[in-house]
Amino acid sequence: MWDWLLAPIDPTRVHDVGFAVSWHARTMVIAWGVIAPLAILIARFFKILPGQDWPRELDVQVWWRCHLFGQLTVAALSVVGFVLLYWVSSDGPLSWHGWLGYGVLAALFVQVTLGFLRGDKGGPTMPGGNMRGDHYDMTRWRLIFEHVHKSVGYAAILLALVTIIFGLWHANAPNWMWVTLGLWWSGLLCAFVVLQRKGFAVDTYQAIWGADPAHPGNQRAAPGWGVRRMNIPDEQKGERDVRDDRRDRLQRN
Repeated sequence: MWDWLLAPIDPTRVHDVGFAVSWHARTMVIAWGVIAPLAILIARFFKILPGQDWPRELDVQVWWRCHLFGQLTVAALSVVGFVLLYWVSSDGPLSWHGWLGYGVLAALFVQVTLGFLRGDKGGPTMPGGNMRGDHYDMTRWRLIFEHVHKSVGYAAILLALVTIIFGLWHANAPNWMWVTLGLWWSGLLCAFVVLQRKGFAVDTYQAIWGADPAHPGNQRAAPGWGVRRMNIPDEQKGERDVRDDRRDRLQRN
């Protein structure tokens, strides 16, 4: 068993890739095979944490910090991996792995650029009472960002997984690498399916500002596929109605 795990996937070829290529593979697999899909999983399903007193407790940014730190780490590792491969690259034609890898890097560039152009936040929690913001108002630009960012992100992950498979085969990686990544990706896929079916994919807008229809973003459909809109608990509706009645009486007086 151990001999089989340590043996290369293709016994007719030798697994000997050298220092730069081996570390290129390690950095890219850690970045795109481990960290990136995990960061996406956290961002999609943990905007409202288990046990969080939503909607009394809003905008818990654990998911945002994990997603941001994860993707910054992916970007840094991708630069290191690219430099390592560029160091030993030849002038010959690119393999499928090479072309797909450049596609992944192009998607990464788009995502980083979009991160700087996502617009401002706005909303009741902003200092100075300035409610206006691309996210709070769900402007046209924010809607475009939401759709493009999510679409490119999922496409980049799928493309990266295919690129990793081509790379493993090209390097004639040992069987234990295939088994380990297969188990990891299978676990992430199972977690994705279970969390999606249980309704953990909550709308980002409502996770930040709640489900009150007075917020402009709650007056339109949630962006993205399979995203769930939350309902205000009955006791919260009662509290809101009391506040609205008190406000109306004050305005009449």
